[in-house]
Amino acid sequence: MTAGVWLAGALTGACQQPVSFSSDIAPILIAKCQTCHGADKPKGKYQLHTFELLLKPGTSGEPPIVAGQPEKSPFHQLLVETDPDNRMPQKDDPLPPAQIALVARWIKEGARFDGPDPKATLASLVPKAPHPEPPASYPFPVPVTALAFHPQRSELAVSGYHEVTVWQAEQGRLLRRIQGLPRQIHSLAFSPDGALLAVAGGSPGRSGELALVDFASGTVKQVLLALNDVLLATAISSDGKLLAAAGSDNTIHLLDLPSGRKRPATAQHADWIMALAFSPDGRHIATASRDRTSRVFETATLELDATYAGHDSAVMAVAFSADGKSLASAGRDKKIGLRSSSDGSKASTITGFEGDILKLLAVGEHILSAGADKVIRVHKLHDRSLVRTLEGHTDWVYALAADSKGSVLASGSHDGEVRLWNLADGTLLKSFKAAPGLVAVK
Repeated sequence: MTAGVWLAGALTGACQQPVSFSSDIAPILIAKCQTCHGADKPKGKYQLHTFELLLKPGTSGEPPIVAGQPEKSPFHQLLVETDPDNRMPQKDDPLPPAQIALVARWIKEGARFDGPDPKATLASLVPKAPHPEPPASYPFPVPVTALAFHPQRSELAVSGYHEVTVWQAEQGRLLRRIQGLPRQIHSLAFSPDGALLAVAGGSPGRSGELALVDFASGTVKQVLLALNDVLLATAISSDGKLLAAAGSDNTIHLLDLPSGRKRPATAQHADWIMALAFSPDGRHIATASRDRTSRVFETATLELDATYAGHDSAVMAVAFSADGKSLASAGRDKKIGLRSSSDGSKASTITGFEGDILKLLAVGEHILSAGADKVIRVHKLHDRSLVRTLEGHTDWVYALAADSKGSVLASGSHDGEVRLWNLADGTLLKSFKAAPGLVAVK
């Protein structure tokens, strides 16, 4: 069908309500265009993850949208292109006729913006649809990518599918389910009093979300961030006044608690931020990034304080020591780098791993690590000696969490298993599949 026919169809609704960019156009862009033309390495150097950037030319130098003239707007013409090598979206089905007509009508009406801020991400403009309910009974386990112990009770929060499940840790018994959350949950953090639970996650290539949950009621109190791509890490300062989050936008987001007020963000990494951590005194934030660096920032200003570039590949995990004097980072180069947290200088390296290191956790005088080799290792920080290994997981270990006393360790793996360990001697206390309807306690 020709562009003229599409245009004719687009212009027949004179008495219709004007097309809304936020409600009608932005969801199409997020679903079908943003993966290739988002913030991270956009094709043709054309970005459309904000309205402001949507109107700016890419490498062609030609304005993508001419208000009032769909037939002269390359953005529209590429949607109706018949050559699949030139049509947009590429390597995907063409947009349905109704959506193309909607885009044409929006341009014909003047390509107006109806949101509060043209620089805001598209995800923040789109009216938030309710998240789907998780299955009443899981047909199979989902990977456990995040764990967090309640600071005052023996309750363990576990990532699920569009939910966080809460378990009685000692018995491996499901207590309740917190729903209305992103599809994939990558990080969990409790406030020091246990009243609030921060949940970071999303759907890769489509959306990222930072939600604040009232833990007592199990309801989402506020969605603090809505981004174009997934959030991978979140942390709350020891005084409970600050919340940090980061992910695929290469940016550290900092917010006040409990208000959720956003502070200025910083984007000084060249690739995804995979993990972050507050120092015990809250004065610094450390990051781990796919750009092969771990960095330390001043919390008050988010100014860069130190950079550690001693890794050979992506850095996946970071942790401050309990006294805040040392910083550990690790990743795909199968080693832990230990150095002074004050200046970033390299102090020592721990080796002997057989796979990617995906998670670090400091407990007392020890640094714990886990990852692709399915083994949890406990090392002493002061001399880097191996204290013990915790073995039994049959799949990659993504998540670690210790209770407030530092006596019980929880670990979570790709096959949906949660294991509870006695940290004093390494004995297994309990294991279960964190999937409602599939629970089998051992």
